[in-house]
Amino acid sequence: QVHLAESGGGLVQAGDSLRLSCEASGRTFSSLAMGWFRQAPGKERDFVAGISRSGGNTYYADSVKGRFTISRDNAKNTVHLLMYSLKPEDTAVYYCAARQSLMYSGYENHYDSWGQGTQVTVSS
Repeated sequence: QVHLAESGGGLVQAGDSLRLSCEASGRTFSSLAMGWFRQAPGKERDFVAGISRSGGNTYYADSVKGRFTISRDNAKNTVHLLMYSLKPEDTAVYYCAARQSLMYSGYENHYDSWGQGTQVTVSS
């Protein structure tokens, strides 16, 4: 099974930026479609962004479109989530997920592997 490890979370002020990273090991990274999910306290886990195996197709939830960018660096087996103009409502634990498929999915149960999550807190 692929192992995923997120990093880059932290406490920032509204309007600031963060870059989350997720490093994969145990499987050829280029064979994986990747996604980012987030879960706020007391809320369900939501699909935030996805990127296809090739990197040629991406998805963003309406709530983050125009502010977040997902990318992948196959040489480093890493997917990134660049977050700009952060808002308090972006506060959540962010999870990286992987599936052995051409395309990402918005459904949690379509992913084979998950990271432990990284906390992002945005103060007003």
